[in-house]
Amino acid sequence: MAAGLAACGPRADDQPLQLKGGVPVGAVLSLTSNANAYGQDQQIGLKLAQDWFQQRRNANSQDALELNLRLEDGGGDEATASQAFNLLIDAGVVALIGPTLSQQAFAADPIAQRRGVPVVAPSNTATGIPQIGSFISRVSAPSTEIAPLSIAKALQLTPSIRRAAVFYAQDDAYSTSETVIFQKALTDKGLKPVTVQRTQLNDQDFQNQITSALRESPDLIVISAQAVDGGNLIRQLRELGYRGAIVVGNGMNTPNIYPICQRYCDGILIAQAYSPELETPVNREFVALYQKAKGGAIPPQLTAQAFTSYQVVAEALQRLNQRQPLAQLSLGEARKALMAELLGGQYDTPLGEISFSPDGEVLQQRFHVAQVRMQPDGRSGRFLLLP
Repeated sequence: MAAGLAACGPRADDQPLQLKGGVPVGAVLSLTSNANAYGQDQQIGLKLAQDWFQQRRNANSQDALELNLRLEDGGGDEATASQAFNLLIDAGVVALIGPTLSQQAFAADPIAQRRGVPVVAPSNTATGIPQIGSFISRVSAPSTEIAPLSIAKALQLTPSIRRAAVFYAQDDAYSTSETVIFQKALTDKGLKPVTVQRTQLNDQDFQNQITSALRESPDLIVISAQAVDGGNLIRQLRELGYRGAIVVGNGMNTPNIYPICQRYCDGILIAQAYSPELETPVNREFVALYQKAKGGAIPPQLTAQAFTSYQVVAEALQRLNQRQPLAQLSLGEARKALMAELLGGQYDTPLGEISFSPDGEVLQQRFHVAQVRMQPDGRSGRFLLLP
């Protein structure tokens, strides 16, 4: 009888949207595990976005909508990210930002989809993320758009390249997705890989794979891995004598690789969806906020994408509230209306102007290729954008 009465009670989605303290928005980032190399970049991006919107609210009394951001640690695995999604959804958030890894997104995003909660992915580049469902979107350009650019740039810089070796982490959804794209880009350029070496995310010793690859005398090595395993792989490649070109994927698109591969990071090529040199008002403001917070450092892509994730959620909520006051909506109604508003908007972000396709894919025009330039100390460096 008690179960029957509970089933007849109001659903959580039918409850009023709780606005005390601001519109509740959740974020799930990898703040522990090896993936915290990304979560650190993303956390500062969310904090800068909060500061930016607070400045706008202070300057414009009509822009009074406030967000109440609740951050949860998604760790580096699927179970932790899924638990964090459930926790925040049960707490009544109107939208979610995250999780950090594509591998996590394939597990956690279906939870949000089933419960009708909008998700904006700040760093999930694997093929198929937006197609998880109608409540899933991303501001991180897919590998299909980004990865081929770095292959083309490597061939432009070194036209003599003929033999490519490929490495990828076979237990990671992002890496297994991106390596397919890399290998197709190589084939399209007439460079069939001479060897494909499989690794694991937790690997620390790559000598067997490297020795096998170097027997094939490659003059280009292409790596799809995350920051820690990828950084160690690069260091060991150089220590074992490889001197040719190295192209890496989006998993190494963070300054946190510098302490790992150190001076051996120098020269690696990576395609990027963000340029700190983009001359737009919003990017100049973002760069200034970051440099103030980080002692003049240059903001990385993952920080810009996290900032952008918060920005699109906040701006979509602002527009929705002007059209249909959020205080008049139930939680379920607000979530559904926000998703439609989010997909229908255009946004001037640090990434440039972006919008979304009907299925939640980011539509972005500006992409870049960078080459790592390490400082003499071998512990710090920068992503130098190439013409």
